[in-house]
Amino acid sequence: MTTIESKTVRVKNSSQEVFLFLKDMNNFYQLLPQDKVSDFKSDTGQCSFRVQGAVVIPLVQVSVNEFSHIHIKSGDSAPFPFTLDINIHSLSEEECEGNLVFNGEMNAFLRMMAVGPLTNLFNYIANKLVEVKSLS
Repeated sequence: MTTIESKTVRVKNSSQEVFLFLKDMNNFYQLLPQDKVSDFKSDTGQCSFRVQGAVVIPLVQVSVNEFSHIHIKSGDSAPFPFTLDINIHSLSEEECEGNLVFNGEMNAFLRMMAVGPLTNLFNYIANKLVEVKSLS
């Protein structure tokens, strides 16, 4: 099992606002690097996108713990099975912090190729969440 944890970021929105924004998988498009993804498809509970013209990454929301945690798993067509957990911790009524934790079943070769780009992707998503002004 390969675990990748994004950096923890502070967001100037309540944990409730961040949770509701992330719970709607349609919003994930705003958090992805537009120059590296294409074919984004979504509804409120799942999304998929193509990374750099190659592999399709399907994400399916599995469970939530209101205002603090979202558990996502890979869809059936993913190149390998994985989970992605989004953790949100309230700091005040107007600020929270959060991070992403990825756990994937990758062989040694794939791990060597994927850990760097995935780490960059999850840090990018965390940074974009800080930048999003309207979380509704």
